[in-house]
Amino acid sequence: MSATQETGGITGTRDMEYDLIWFVEQCLSNALRLETYINDAERAGDTELADLFRRAQAESRKGAEQGKDHLRRRITA
Repeated sequence: MSATQETGGITGTRDMEYDLIWFVEQCLSNALRLETYINDAERAGDTELADLFRRAQAESRKGAEQGKDHLRRRITA
């Protein structure tokens, strides 16, 4: 069975809600992973790279917050 055929009948979660849940999880996971990269860059004394990873981490957090807001509105509607 292709993933594109599942519309909530199997999981009990509509595709768009599932997609938002997945998106939020990936953003949060990325923020956690980037913390390791920031620490690695700082240990190496590479502040430029650490700053890049911090900016990326901030964007991941922002994406997670936006996804949570969208999910909250869709679930409570």
